Amino acid sequence: MTPPHLFFYLSFTLFVSTLLFCECHVVVVETQNDQFLRRNTEDGMDLRRNTEDGMDLRRNTEDGMDLRRNTEDVNFSTDLSQVFRKVSERYLSVAIDASLVAEEKFMYLLGSPKLRTLTEALTPAFLRFGGTRQDFMVFSPHEALMQSPNYHPHNFISNADACEKLELPPLLEKRLRTEWAQQVVHLRQEDVQRKYRMMKFTEYTVDLLHSFANCTGMDLIFGLNALLRTPGNAWNSSNARSLLQYCESKQYSMDWELGNEPNSYEKKAGFRVDGNQLGQDFAHLREIIRNSTLYKDAGLYGPDVSQPREFRENLLEGFLESGAEAIDACTWHHYYVNGRDTSLEDFLDPDVLDTLASKIAEVLQTVELVSPGKKVWLGETSSAYGGGALGLSDTFVAGFMWLDKLGLGAKLGLDTVIRQVLIGSGTYHLVDDNLDPLPDYWLSVLYKRLVGPEVLKIEILNPLGKRKRVRLYLHCTNKNSTCYRSGAVTLIALNMNKSPAGVFLPAHMSVGTVEAFVLQSEQPGEEGLYSRSVRLNGDVLKMVDDRTLPELRGMRLQPGEHLQLPGFSLAFYVFTEARALACK
Repeated sequence: MTPPHLFFYLSFTLFVSTLLFCECHVVVVETQNDQFLRRNTEDGMDLRRNTEDGMDLRRNTEDGMDLRRNTEDVNFSTDLSQVFRKVSERYLSVAIDASLVAEEKFMYLLGSPKLRTLTEALTPAFLRFGGTRQDFMVFSPHEALMQSPNYHPHNFISNADACEKLELPPLLEKRLRTEWAQQVVHLRQEDVQRKYRMMKFTEYTVDLLHSFANCTGMDLIFGLNALLRTPGNAWNSSNARSLLQYCESKQYSMDWELGNEPNSYEKKAGFRVDGNQLGQDFAHLREIIRNSTLYKDAGLYGPDVSQPREFRENLLEGFLESGAEAIDACTWHHYYVNGRDTSLEDFLDPDVLDTLASKIAEVLQTVELVSPGKKVWLGETSSAYGGGALGLSDTFVAGFMWLDKLGLGAKLGLDTVIRQVLIGSGTYHLVDDNLDPLPDYWLSVLYKRLVGPEVLKIEILNPLGKRKRVRLYLHCTNKNSTCYRSGAVTLIALNMNKSPAGVFLPAHMSVGTVEAFVLQSEQPGEEGLYSRSVRLNGDVLKMVDDRTLPELRGMRLQPGEHLQLPGFSLAFYVFTEARALACK
């Protein structure tokens, strides 16, 4: 008898839209006497101003000083001769929350052409499938299928034409989106009450996940349930063995995790698992993987502990003592604030953003002490824990936390940062319940396309007493971006002030042209910080259609001594003629 899930497998031809950034379209800034192309906003947030105001985005003045008052001007020095640090090519990665499995039908949202198009633009990247509910997931395949003599070579969506078979029809997608919005309300109640139910998933979830990752170019990391325990409190691997057996029979390439935030098991499940036992559990999983023909070289990441506090530090250290050799990277989670008790001011507070540095230092120190040289990942991260901050985590203001985390994490030594979440429950997602991209999505796409893995040393020379509301990071420009010649560098800039700020350039960076990619809210002033729309160089970003992203065009600026960074803005400046030795 045909399983009811096969109702969703409708055959349509998929036009795979390959999104290429390097169209090399730029807007060229005209002479200072030309009419400005962008209108002036009430609070001076526009990119280009009439020269009578003395407020061009980038200009030379006789005394080298900007004429605008009450700004936080910044000077910086940099070394372009050598790479300061290097991160993974998949440094910015994303997650799909395991909450989609609460009802397996919602996994079919992964067949949306729009979601695929959006996801393709974020490659190369890891795609983590996990979260709180991964520790309540049990693999329950269809018995008839598992016992079938055709079990090994059976054909559902694992064929070469899987990408075509997976595409979701528009009417069914609309229905699922509507039902998912209702489901999110129930999931939020579970999160508040911390009462989670066991969720069964079948081979269809695995098929859909792998096909989605394969068709979008993502590298899948599947999170296994670590709360399945023996009477002696060791991990019971029988369910995981069944899942691995199925995945190996289908030749599904993927990496693995075990458990999510083990420091919270007492609250979620009523018992603790100490670090030493958790390390043994990972060693057990590594042995299973090592004995697999397909997965013997697969990645294993963990323990996905929350950010450092007393018990968590002890748990992490104990885990590493018994399990460090089993893992390819040590993962931990970070959120700045409690999503149920935060404010707009927190999202713009330099002191809040600076707390990340101390947390990174603590984790790196612990890992280096027990397992020197082990890579460290932010295995799950966003702005606010508890599912995000309603009305903040999915708006323009969240970009300040996200971009600063990307910049600071790379500077301090994190190898990979996995964003919670591409799609799933909560309010910190990159796409909304209608699968439309939110401000952090566009920020992520620009980062992927303009920022390379090579981190360059940069030092901000601020006067004492400044609150560091202007923040800068420097990388080699992404070498896969063929628009730019070898030696180009990308300056990442954030201005959390309402007023514009001047960024004064070192002499060796002020002689060539620059391409500016400046993101601002669709609306001016503080009100715009709550917006779910974003402008790039003055133009509102939105998809052309479900299979096409807009051109992300830079604005070419003429040589000058400083950049004018608009208030409440996030920017990438590509110095196309920097000729950085470190980037050649």
